[in-house]
Amino acid sequence: MKYACIILLAIVSSTATAQIKIYQQDSLIVTATNTQQVLTQTGRNIITIPGATYNKLAINSVDELLRYVAGIEVQQRGVQGSQSDILIRGGTFQQVLILIDGIRLNDPLTGHFNGNIPIHPNAIYHIEILKGPASAVWGSDAVGGVIHIITKAFVNNNQPKQNEIHAGIQYGDYNTRNLNVAAAHQYNSVYASLGAMANSSTGNALRGTSNYFNNYTVHAATSITLPSLWHLQAKSILDYRDFNAQNYYTTFKSDTANEQVNTFFNHIQLQKKWGNKCFTTDISYKQLSDQFQYNPSSIANKNNTQQLVAQANYTGVIDIKTTYNTGVQYINKKIVSNDRGNHNLTQLATWLVVKHQLGKQVYLNESIRIDHNNNYGTVLTPQINVAYTPTQYVLRASYSQGIRDADFTERYNNYNKTLVTGGRIGNPNLLTEKTWNTEIGADYVGTKNLKVSVTAFYRNQNNLIDYTSTPYNQLPRITNLIPTGNYALAKNIDKVKTYGTELDLNWHKNISTIQQLHIQYNLTLLNSKNDDSIPSFYISAHAKVLSNVTVVYNNKHLTASINALYKLRNTQTATAINTAIAKDYFVLHTKIGYSFYNKINTFIQINNALNRNYSDILGAILPSRWVSAGINMAF
Repeated sequence: MKYACIILLAIVSSTATAQIKIYQQDSLIVTATNTQQVLTQTGRNIITIPGATYNKLAINSVDELLRYVAGIEVQQRGVQGSQSDILIRGGTFQQVLILIDGIRLNDPLTGHFNGNIPIHPNAIYHIEILKGPASAVWGSDAVGGVIHIITKAFVNNNQPKQNEIHAGIQYGDYNTRNLNVAAAHQYNSVYASLGAMANSSTGNALRGTSNYFNNYTVHAATSITLPSLWHLQAKSILDYRDFNAQNYYTTFKSDTANEQVNTFFNHIQLQKKWGNKCFTTDISYKQLSDQFQYNPSSIANKNNTQQLVAQANYTGVIDIKTTYNTGVQYINKKIVSNDRGNHNLTQLATWLVVKHQLGKQVYLNESIRIDHNNNYGTVLTPQINVAYTPTQYVLRASYSQGIRDADFTERYNNYNKTLVTGGRIGNPNLLTEKTWNTEIGADYVGTKNLKVSVTAFYRNQNNLIDYTSTPYNQLPRITNLIPTGNYALAKNIDKVKTYGTELDLNWHKNISTIQQLHIQYNLTLLNSKNDDSIPSFYISAHAKVLSNVTVVYNNKHLTASINALYKLRNTQTATAINTAIAKDYFVLHTKIGYSFYNKINTFIQINNALNRNYSDILGAILPSRWVSAGINMAF
């Protein structure tokens, strides 16, 4: 019976025929090569999700949307944007690169904040998910995959942007109160948008506390068309998250933590397109403030980071069948912390991507990137992708190297405290992760509405960084530690080999002029092996079997959706807090909406409709059945 839920999902997929709708095979994408390219020519497995998908599903944050995307494992600690770890193809949560309009979002403090995506959902044009490495294009962290969010203000498609006003309110169990407003207007050559959202709840009961959250985002953006084919885009985002964090990072009984994470993100882009050529320059600044209090009697950890990114790239044409993209990037990362100390890191990079068309049906993409920073010196990362595109089929293959540098938490966690009696200890001597990756795959496009993808992949990882339980006498630094403490040290694991296969099915069906049905179905099988007798924390926690399905039905007035997820993983136990990670679980969410006058939509949303007891992270208990209802208005 252990695969019963997978079989159920497969049956639902083959009979219901629905999905998160993808763009067709001639869509232009930018994630794989940093330039616009027809999807079938990239040699990669890429999924593109329209931003409008967000409002059709039983979700309340971008990380919850990603939870039901084919091949992505989202390990939730809290709901509605509180905190989630994002994994792709069995990598750790630090091995996924999050981009917004071509700018890296990953915070230098910790990969746990990668799921804190500060974006208003109405600002999203589409999301591109590249499964597999792209370090040769995007740099460090792009090992397991890349999630690239493209906003409406940063899309220059020579089409007038839509004038719109949105407002919504949602109430439900656990005193849930969600508010959402957004407006956008195009006036001649100027486009401007403004949005705000607030998700709050007292949450489900926990040990001595409750799983509350108060999460807010304010987003402003503009796009200006200038003379001589120039475009100026800019956005500024304020994001505040206050949530219960009990057992988010420990399994100690004394852990009744809460956390506040504030993000201020700004980005300015200047771009010129003429013919097949394009020049783009970007400057972004991100400031993050994190306050974590383990329990009421402890001194709060206060961490403040800054990240400045400046980059420029140029796309040129060699001949009718050969184009290239080259650029430079400067990154400066800083931290001021009462726990991790004060540190500064500078990184420089340059890259070259060349795209060839060989004959009528073969496409070759070659990438090479050189990165240099204070920790790992100079590193070269190559990659080659090939695609063969006969009618209705795509055969693809990729071979690449990936890198990841340790974040400030992995290097310096608990280094600045007077006394540490247990927990995770940083390691300043960590080496850079290096991975070699191979994948082969095939896509079948039977009609414009159907796409089936099968991919096999293998990743050989050297010096993978993860935490491992370590005796006191083997710790490299014991200045503020005690011999009886229970410690986990950030280490370089010698070798980790990950291999797997994935099946993606996407289908869209127009039943009639007013009825549509969509399906996404995914099955991913994974395995990771390393020679260390003591398992590391995160690499041993990814799902071995991951299967999800999303069904969406629309007619003139009614929208109904189901999100279902099955996960099989290693069991874990924590006797101190009397909890465990079950071998597997199946969870289902649903949403039904009815619209009036095509402008007012009322809905009922049921999260965890089957009322399962489950968790993704040991000790971080997720809510039971959660019923809510609301109304959305669009003008």
